[in-house]
Amino acid sequence: MASPFLVPVWDLPIRLFHWSLAASVAVAAASGFLGGAETLRWHVGAGLIAVGLVIARIVWGFTGSTHARFRDFAPRLSDVVEHVHPGSPRHLGHNPLGALMVFALIGLMLVIGVSGLALLGGMFKTGPLAFWSFETGRSGREIHEIAAWAVLGLVALHLGGVAVESLRSRENLARAMLTGVKEARPGDPPVREIPARVPLAIFFLLLAGSGLWATNASLAARAPRGMPVAFDPIIRAECSACHMAYHPSLLPAASWRALMAGLPDHFGEDASLDPATAAEIEAWLVAHAAEGADTLPAHVFARVAHEAPFTISESPPWKRLHGDLPDELFQRASIRSRSNCAACHADAESGLFSPFSIHVPKE
Repeated sequence: MASPFLVPVWDLPIRLFHWSLAASVAVAAASGFLGGAETLRWHVGAGLIAVGLVIARIVWGFTGSTHARFRDFAPRLSDVVEHVHPGSPRHLGHNPLGALMVFALIGLMLVIGVSGLALLGGMFKTGPLAFWSFETGRSGREIHEIAAWAVLGLVALHLGGVAVESLRSRENLARAMLTGVKEARPGDPPVREIPARVPLAIFFLLLAGSGLWATNASLAARAPRGMPVAFDPIIRAECSACHMAYHPSLLPAASWRALMAGLPDHFGEDASLDPATAAEIEAWLVAHAAEGADTLPAHVFARVAHEAPFTISESPPWKRLHGDLPDELFQRASIRSRSNCAACHADAESGLFSPFSIHVPKE
């Protein structure tokens, strides 16, 4: 028997994009849905790779070879209706339902990317959107989660669609995405081959990359709203003599006033200051207290324990976040106590407490 005549369909960039996107989405989904703070770096890294791949796919959709171009498979409603009926013509490239899936996934991945940056910026004050408000970040988180579930749904539909279409057309579509070729059949419509414009694609990718880099560099330097530009040197000098200097946004104004009023009996020690210094410190603490700071820790730790209004480690949020940690951890010489936030949070003095700055010291 003569060997079947094979025709090229999926070029190498399309195949690399397809399988790389599948891998990055799998890592992002596993680390996002199943992991905690310790997997956040993997989640963000995989998400950024996925968004970068989608941007590259958009560029290749206008500059790639025949079946990679959007105009080759952009469907009309009549095409979709015709395809779902038995006996519909074969498509070498994306069929109309597959084309809708491609556009839906590209759109959702862009939504996930933007909402993820809004979440990181608004809630964690990280990335190019760090100047966005906490409420915007919280809205971004909700959109991010909805879009993530939608992508998982589309992936399930995509896998089911590939299985059904493979049976319907009697060809292994998954293998075609690996090899890049399909078997030619009688009656296949003629295809006008369009060569890829690689130099133009590289130009637009470099242009997009440099634009994103410049945007990130210009926006990421902005300080979060309501946060002091620098830590007051008087407070650092007075407080750091006995313990770490706690950021003023970690307690509400009422708690700072109560703490300053009780300096003669400050956790069993006499920490009295001269009236002028005490008044200056209290004014700075109150001016930058939790009510005015637009950060996640400020929103979380504004809820204090009534019996210990200025003891952060006794607050309900602290206990909820650290409740599963063993007592032995806080007894290590490198940590010493539950109130030594800086032992595990490298950015504790900044008041940001980024999940990327958590490093629990070893014994």
